[in-house]
Amino acid sequence: MKNNNNHSDKSKRIAIYPGTFDPITFGHIDIIRRAAPIFEKVLVTLAVNSSKLPLFTIDERIEMIHRAIEGIEGVEVAMSKGLVVDYANSVGATVLIRGLRAVSDFEYEFQIALMNRKQQSGVDTVFLMPDERYTYLSSSLIKEIARHGGSVDEFVPDFVAHQLKSKFQNNS
Repeated sequence: MKNNNNHSDKSKRIAIYPGTFDPITFGHIDIIRRAAPIFEKVLVTLAVNSSKLPLFTIDERIEMIHRAIEGIEGVEVAMSKGLVVDYANSVGATVLIRGLRAVSDFEYEFQIALMNRKQQSGVDTVFLMPDERYTYLSSSLIKEIARHGGSVDEFVPDFVAHQLKSKFQNNS
C-alpha cells in the first residue's frame, strides 16, 4: 500500500536543529549524529537570540559547528535571525529537532514545541535524547568550568576546548 504522505519519505524531509551553540558540545554533536540518518538533510541552525549574550561571535560559532559536523552525511550549517519556525518554512523544513537531556528540560521544550506548532502548523518538533554520557552537559556549564581554568576536554572537541581556553586567557 503506497503512502501519499510526503513526510513519510525520508528523501523529502528537511529538519532543523536550532541552537545558540555557544559553544557546540559533544551532546549537540551526539544529537546531530542521531538525527542525520533519519532525515534527508539536517540544518544545524545557529539561531541568533537577542536575549542572550554569547561568549563567541556568530562567525566563531559557525566555524566551530562546521568543524564539528565534518564527515556527517546530510548535515549542513545555517543561520537564522527571527523565529525559527519562519526560517523552517522558508527552507521547506518540516521538523525541528530538540534535545532532551533530563525531565527538567521537558516542560520548557514542550511549551516551545506547542508555540511553534501554533505559529506554523506544518512544522513538528522531534525530541531526541543524547547518549547518557552527555545528559548533564550544557554550554553554560562548560563555559563556567573553562572560565575557572578547569578542563573541558571530555565535553567538547579539542578545537572548541582550545577556543574556550583562548577566550578566557584573553579576558583575564
